[in-house]
Order: sequence, then C-alpha cells, then structure tokens
Amino acid sequence: MGRWRPPAEGSTAIITRAGFERLRAELDELWRVRRPAVVKALAEAAAEGDRSENAEYTYRKKQLGEIDRRVRYLTKRLEALKVAEGAPSDPGAIFFGAVFEIEDEASGDTARYRIVGPDETDAKAGWISIDSPLARAALRKRVDDEFEVQLPAGPARYLVLSVAYESA
Repeated sequence: MGRWRPPAEGSTAIITRAGFERLRAELDELWRVRRPAVVKALAEAAAEGDRSENAEYTYRKKQLGEIDRRVRYLTKRLEALKVAEGAPSDPGAIFFGAVFEIEDEASGDTARYRIVGPDETDAKAGWISIDSPLARAALRKRVDDEFEVQLPAGPARYLVLSVAYESA
C-alpha cells in the first residue's frame, strides 16, 4: 500500500474533479477488488490451523486492517471534499487549479507548479497543496508580479512568468 499519510488536520477540503475521481476509483478498487482478495487469503490462512505461529495469517490480518483504515478514511474524506470546477472568473491571476511558472530571483532557476488540494499533491509532477507556503504566497499574483515567501530553507523571492488553467 505504500507510505500514505493523510493531509494535515485543518487542511483545505477542496479538490479538482480529476483528483476526486482518482480517490473515488481508489476506494472502489480497495472495496471491490483488493479487500475481497485479502479476505479470501485470510480465510485460507486461518484454515491452516494454529494462528499464533501462522505468519501468513498475521500478515493478511494486518493487510486487511490497513485496507479497512484507508476505506474508512476515503469514505469520510470524499463526503467532506468540495470539487472545484472550471477556471476562476479572473484567469489572469493565480488561484486554485492554476498552472504557473515562476523564476527564482536569486538563482534565475524556473519552476512550474500547479495548485491542487492536499489530497492530490505530487512533488514529481509539480503539484503543490493549496495549503503550502509557496501556494499561499502565490495566490492572486499575476504575470510579472514579484512575491516573497518564507520556505523551510529560508526566504525566497520569485517572479511570476506565466499563469494558465487546464481545461480538464
């Protein structure tokens, strides 16, 4: 299952339509595919006899607990989430769902980010949480605006190079 962690307490309950559909598909796959397979394997391991020294039984029991925990979390989280549809009324400024490119004023390096909900962040793809310091500082900025942000590594200044919104 990997090293999944829930979003921090008090995180913003907003998500893109694609992110919502991914979470719903994960819940469906866990409930309809993975859980029944683990329950069957658990029953087979239990039928082998002494459960106190049965590693397969212990493993399957733990696996079932992890699946059930994730199913409970997803069920509650999906009910609480609000799906943000479409681009904002001012597509020239950075808001939720924006794909924006910034330039570090100190090094001249550029980076491209997309502001998404805390449940769908992906560092490799450049998807940052709306709750992150960089996203909070970038909100409402436009092309050619400069802003300063306090990052864990220290303060940084950026220049906004582009702002766009994906249609999907």
